[in-house]
Amino acid sequence: MFENEKTWAKAVLNNSTDEFHSKFDRAIDLVKKDFGKSYPIIIGGKEIHSDNQFQVRSPADTRIVIANFPLATKEDTIHAIESAKDAFPRWSQASYQKRIEIFRECADAFSSDKFQLAAMMTYENGKNRLEAMGDIDEAIDFLRFYADQLELNQGFSKETKSASTNEKTRSVLKPYGLWGIISPFNFPSAIAIGMTAGALITGNTAVLKPSSDTPLSAFMFVETIYHKLTPAALNFVTGAGSVVGKTILESPLVDGIAFTGSKEVGMSGFRSFVEKKPRPFISEMGGKNPAVITASADLEKAAEGILRASFGYGGQKCSACSRVYVQKNIANQFMEKLVSKVKSLKIGHPWEKDVFLGPVINEDAVKKFQRASDIAKKDGKVVFGGSVLKESDYQHGYFVEPTIVADLPQEHELIREELFLPFVCVSQFDSFDEAIKMANKTNYGLTAGIFSKDQKEIEAFFEKIEAGVTYVNRPTSATTGAMVGAQPFVGWKESGISGKGAGGAYYLLQFMREQTQTRCE
Repeated sequence: MFENEKTWAKAVLNNSTDEFHSKFDRAIDLVKKDFGKSYPIIIGGKEIHSDNQFQVRSPADTRIVIANFPLATKEDTIHAIESAKDAFPRWSQASYQKRIEIFRECADAFSSDKFQLAAMMTYENGKNRLEAMGDIDEAIDFLRFYADQLELNQGFSKETKSASTNEKTRSVLKPYGLWGIISPFNFPSAIAIGMTAGALITGNTAVLKPSSDTPLSAFMFVETIYHKLTPAALNFVTGAGSVVGKTILESPLVDGIAFTGSKEVGMSGFRSFVEKKPRPFISEMGGKNPAVITASADLEKAAEGILRASFGYGGQKCSACSRVYVQKNIANQFMEKLVSKVKSLKIGHPWEKDVFLGPVINEDAVKKFQRASDIAKKDGKVVFGGSVLKESDYQHGYFVEPTIVADLPQEHELIREELFLPFVCVSQFDSFDEAIKMANKTNYGLTAGIFSKDQKEIEAFFEKIEAGVTYVNRPTSATTGAMVGAQPFVGWKESGISGKGAGGAYYLLQFMREQTQTRCE
């Protein structure tokens, strides 16, 4: 029976948080010993090193070289694609029971090493301890949940009714072939593993291209599992999106794409991929996620939920809350509570025990933050934050202040466009219907939340809100933190293409196509 990993929650429940931090401290000492190593790409079941490399540096301290990875060429990528294509007939014939066994073994291995994996992630992409462990936990959950789903559905093969007395018929879901997996920096383990596992466990082969900001977390997964698979069933290629990603998307040999990233890149890739023939393209493409706070809300819970949803991992989540709509008669009171809480957040090196907010991912993110802050100061009111942090411990990293903005017009670009930053815009409303209209006035439809004690408002929120993942009165986070197996993560509108959620019962179906088999006696 599937059970979520929930490492930190279990530590809190068992009153063993000190032990959690002791293990994390030991893990940090261990991973430091591997800083600066060179890693290979993996093609055709072989590890390939290269002198033509790029450095992965910690966004919290760019003096720290985490790893060196090959800058794969177009030829390398084509080799990976051809290898995966050739491996498909063998891997697809492996029994679903064997595939389940492999992925459960991988989940157990990740569970055993989770403190080291999370410790490395704090350096690689700047997540704090709890966020990094949550990322690893989610990766483990994906591996186990998808294995359970395959087992529960008996490999997705079942008898159907007979069309006539002398016929027996089955419906069988079969893999498409080769999938290209393009994963982002913000969940370098969970999303990379979730998408890749979805392809592989259903009998497809894969070429995985991770974000160049965070290839090491994805490599740790590939290194753990690839030798258990048919040789070349999983290939791992690092390098520029303009080379590796472009080659994957343009290859006629690739049968499907699983992508997580920005809407611009996702839609461009989608158009390119399906231009010449219909092929499945599974995507999650961001959000501009709202939270509504009505007059009946518990403002303490609301402020806590908004803080965690807006500023957890620096707002660098597709599900981050970036728009808040608060009823006018409680707006000042809510804002006071929110600002007070944000002032108490500790910003610093994410591997340190008490740090809540680490760096943003890179220099481009800092420039984007500075631009957004300048625009907010000109066109609205910066209630808190708005500055790039450069002094003392911040001088070697990409640190910015959590920022709260008010008084922007609803058509303003900062309210319409995804920023992927610790940046939230607060607006006021008179009536509940007005709030829902403003919340829905976006091209995105990923997550949304509400804080209210009025059951009619809550039911109306569920009925009218245009988002795939919705939450009510959730202080742990107003819009983020979907749990595998409990809260399928699915985007509506321009937040996604397939309408099926990762970590849900319908996710694996997307990697397969149906075949009806009829036998006459």
